Amino acid sequence: MDFGTEFKPLTVEPQQIENLSFEIIAQELGAHPFTADQFPVVQRIIHASADFELGRSMVFHPEAITAGIAAIHAGQPVIADVRMVEAGISKPRLAQYGCEVRVHISDPDVVQEARELGATRAITAMRKACRAEPGGIYAIGNAPTALLELIRLIKEGAAKPGLVIGMPVGFVSAAESKDELRRLDIPYITNIGRKGGSTVVVAALNALSLLAVRQEA
Repeated sequence: MDFGTEFKPLTVEPQQIENLSFEIIAQELGAHPFTADQFPVVQRIIHASADFELGRSMVFHPEAITAGIAAIHAGQPVIADVRMVEAGISKPRLAQYGCEVRVHISDPDVVQEARELGATRAITAMRKACRAEPGGIYAIGNAPTALLELIRLIKEGAAKPGLVIGMPVGFVSAAESKDELRRLDIPYITNIGRKGGSTVVVAALNALSLLAVRQEA
């Protein structure tokens, strides 16, 4: 390798870099089972993770994209399991429709209740969110326990989300929580296996908000 040769990128313009990246993703992914509405979400997830295996593992409820766009247009809140999800979301785009991003994981009452009950803060935060906002878009990328608790509350009728984006990452209950989500007849976006994380949940949300804007154009 010649370290004396300066590397020159094809472009340094952000939109051109993104467009070129999406072209590469479409070419390398090849034939796929995703619909025209689902593919932009998959594309952004691969773009955020550089992980084609993760992209191919994506699973969509048939009404997921329509329901997600409708929830955004209606100004429904986004309930995230951790601050990392909140930090990455394009909040100005959501704010056009009155959507707020809410995270309860560090709320003092959640911390106190979790300590008293001997439960995780992720579980307690989901309980608080479902008491305050049984609808909305639930975005879970970190804690499988949060997704499992949300599923339990949905089954009990205590929550009726407009959309669940459930892609927690990890080795304990991550894959299993997604298996449980796919058994529900509610709009969801998820994937098969252990992979996931806050970054890919953010990518899915940002793709949905872009679709919401384009649908109104």
